[in-house]
Amino acid sequence: MATDQEPRRRPSYYVPPEEKTHDISDALLSSQPRKVLILEDDESLTKLLREMLETINCSVTCVTNGVEGVRAVMAEDFDAIVCDMVMPKLPGDMFYLAVERARPHLCKRFVFMTGYRAEKRWDEFARSKGCLILYKPFELEVFLETVKAILKKAKA
Repeated sequence: MATDQEPRRRPSYYVPPEEKTHDISDALLSSQPRKVLILEDDESLTKLLREMLETINCSVTCVTNGVEGVRAVMAEDFDAIVCDMVMPKLPGDMFYLAVERARPHLCKRFVFMTGYRAEKRWDEFARSKGCLILYKPFELEVFLETVKAILKKAKA
């Protein structure tokens, strides 16, 4: 029998309790998907951009013209808007002006795209509004980095 000054001995059959560990799935660790709107009338480019954005945990809405884009923006907020400058029904600059009137907080979340590098008015418009512009064809890595920069700004 142990005295008050002697440590108690554990019986030889003593098994320490198992340590509890908690596994946290990656789904719980990752944040909510960021919402991105793509306005592009070229179906194959839209598909490629969507797939690239989904690799960085984005929920992507795609529309083929500015009128559909206005409807989408009125229905929900987006963390980034990727907008082609030349589209049917409502070009990119007119779409931007509609968003500026209706949802001005979204205006700093634009990335414009165009295949018309020689058309100076697109560049001038994007610069006048403080927006980024990508000239097609662009590298997909440049596209992703550009969108990530917009998403970071939107989060701040």
